[in-house]
Amino acid sequence: MGVEIAITVAREETRVAVLDGGVVTDLFGDRAKHKDFVGNIYKGKVAKVLPGMQAAFVDIGLEKAAFMHVSDLSLDAEPGDTLVDVDEDDKDADKDGDMVGPRRQSSKPIEQLLTEGQELMVQISKGPIGTKGSRVTTYVSLPGRYLVFMPNVEHIGVSRRIARDEERARLKDIMKRVRHPGCGYIVRTVSEGVKEDELRSDVDFLHVLWQDILAKREQKGAPALLHADLSLSFRVVRDLFGKKVDRLWIDSREEYQAVRDFVQRFSPEQTSRIHFYDKDESLFDHLGVEQEMARALSRKVWLKSGGHLVIDHTEAMTVIDVNTGRFVGKRDQEETILRNNLEAAKEVAYQMKLRGIGGIIIVDFIDMEREKNRDKVYHALLDAMSTDKARTRVSRISDLGLIEISRERVREDLLRSLSEPCHYCEGRGYTKSPTTVVYEIFRDVRRIGSSPEPQKIVVGAHPSVVGLLQDEERQGLEAVERECSAKIIVMPDEHLHLEQYDLAVL
Repeated sequence: MGVEIAITVAREETRVAVLDGGVVTDLFGDRAKHKDFVGNIYKGKVAKVLPGMQAAFVDIGLEKAAFMHVSDLSLDAEPGDTLVDVDEDDKDADKDGDMVGPRRQSSKPIEQLLTEGQELMVQISKGPIGTKGSRVTTYVSLPGRYLVFMPNVEHIGVSRRIARDEERARLKDIMKRVRHPGCGYIVRTVSEGVKEDELRSDVDFLHVLWQDILAKREQKGAPALLHADLSLSFRVVRDLFGKKVDRLWIDSREEYQAVRDFVQRFSPEQTSRIHFYDKDESLFDHLGVEQEMARALSRKVWLKSGGHLVIDHTEAMTVIDVNTGRFVGKRDQEETILRNNLEAAKEVAYQMKLRGIGGIIIVDFIDMEREKNRDKVYHALLDAMSTDKARTRVSRISDLGLIEISRERVREDLLRSLSEPCHYCEGRGYTKSPTTVVYEIFRDVRRIGSSPEPQKIVVGAHPSVVGLLQDEERQGLEAVERECSAKIIVMPDEHLHLEQYDLAVL
């Protein structure tokens, strides 16, 4: 069983899973009411310049203003400015050569480059995450089937996934002949073995597309959408459906036909690997994807050995704790810990990619005394992350058994995109115990104080709290009644939050 891509289409959402040997390696989703805007190009208007952050907010017509750092600004270079070109051998470059272009290092602050109300063309490089809006850049890039077109920089790069030097040289020579002057191109992995005519066709198509975008820029006022990237299904076919994919499954007849027509235009030999799925059992159930998605949302992930990971998301970082669990080993303790940590290292790399976890990630491995064992775990983690397209940096294991990972955050992680903070516990993961709430009620009743005249106090609370007041805490309730010279009536209200209660004095 090789690499498979499964696309399931419904009216409300499209979901995509990539499987390698039956194991889910990537999950993508796009909902009709929450579209993925990454790659879209807008004519925006600078809403606010922030000198202290060397950034600006840009109104592009979406609900939240987009964020742009000075490094994302590619206005005409001036003396003192340096354009840092992305080389195809750059360690921080996208391993498939699909990065957005060079970065700007400017000697001028952003307040001298942008003014409020100024119009400029931007592209969304990162979608909204949490409460933050999209991130945009003026380094526009247009992905095609074989190339990524970069109109703002004169550069030719070749994906590092094309390993053979002679093939890299051949592709670069072709691009020097077919390129448009003053434009940059990244040759994608799927271009390996592709003929010059096909690359030339992609160059011409992307150039025409760019001219169309420029024409719209002149015609429309800001904010305005100038170019929308392909739908999720077509992006997946364009970016992932290469020679190494054995089968592409689609469960929508309409989408299946549209994708076949799309592939027929540029790579007709690949249409035989596109299959329509028409069984009664859903496609994701058939391939075991739904089960894996449920696992990807779980806080605890079990390892085959009996150990487990605990994955916690915070505002600042993601923390992954490694535990031995039921795994006790057969030899000495150090060997048991090493085996558990080695298995955990592979699972950590897999879960980060599957869940789309980005930003700062701290992994707390089980403490190991021997330095050589720490090195084994460190290199096992590096090996497991070697296929990850996201830019990553990994620190060595500290004396405390911690590894710090920085992983590029391109899209919202799976947990945040499919869930929201619990309204019941307000995202804490905990609620006050019924006993704690009962004692809070006692304190509030005491604050009312005693009255010369007999009074009644009605308490409305969650049924579990009322049950406690009428049973285990009955004596405490009677004691408070005597202190306050009041009759306390408790009434259950299932509509109340566990931590909520109402007090009324009659």
